Amino acid sequence: MTVVAAAYESGEGALDVDRDFYRGLAETGHELVDAFEIPIRTGKAWTVPEGHLCRLVTVDGPQVGDLNIWNAADPRERLWAARTRQLQRAHVSTFDRLWSNLPFLRPLVTVTADTLAGYGQDADGGRVHDLLGSRCDPYVNRMLTGEDFDYHCHSNLVRAVLPYGLTEFDVHDVLNVFQCTGLNEEDRYFMKACPARPGDYFEFFAELELLCALSTCPGGDLSVPMWGPDAGDPLEVCHPIGVEVYRPDPELLRDWRRPERAAYAGGHGLRAPAWPS
Repeated sequence: MTVVAAAYESGEGALDVDRDFYRGLAETGHELVDAFEIPIRTGKAWTVPEGHLCRLVTVDGPQVGDLNIWNAADPRERLWAARTRQLQRAHVSTFDRLWSNLPFLRPLVTVTADTLAGYGQDADGGRVHDLLGSRCDPYVNRMLTGEDFDYHCHSNLVRAVLPYGLTEFDVHDVLNVFQCTGLNEEDRYFMKACPARPGDYFEFFAELELLCALSTCPGGDLSVPMWGPDAGDPLEVCHPIGVEVYRPDPELLRDWRRPERAAYAGGHGLRAPAWPS
């Protein structure tokens, strides 16, 4: 069988990750500085200081969460799901990074721990922590069902970021944390029931000061179809998601540096018009 190489490779190590550093962070105890739960079918935004760890936890049962991330100092910089799929993979796990949009193009976070890392690929081709799909939204819901529903992930995220001065236009394509998805034989997107158990978690390191927002999907663990002939109300399979923020020992960060913006000068081949002499 021919093995096709990844499209994006770097001979100079631009995509390399210091695994020992991030493994050390994951394996060391840290000071808990913030902790809360996001109730079912809601959204919440919060900040993660630069150089801190953030952990998302399935508190009492499987639950999908739709995650948005911005640079807290400049929310024009935000998670770029499509480029992250190309630079990393379509389903992320430990040591993968989530990259920001142009013209910034730098890692916003690095994944440090994932208790579902061993899930791998199941018999249907499903994998966990999905960048393939996007958030559910009331516009598609109206198109498919003819009904309005205000608690889709898009709406939850919109409400969550309003106190931070952001709007619907700032909500962007998500990382579907704990969601199991893939492409079927017709190359169409599918979703499966979330395999997470109580206490499973997904943890990342903030490479910049971040504004994060998470929606607890109204589909819960996605074991009940939200659309189609078998659709039902998944309320009984909805659970909260816990959020924990940790401050590492500063000594562990002694040699760490925040990533710089992309080095490209930004000229795009444009030239200023010459004034007539």
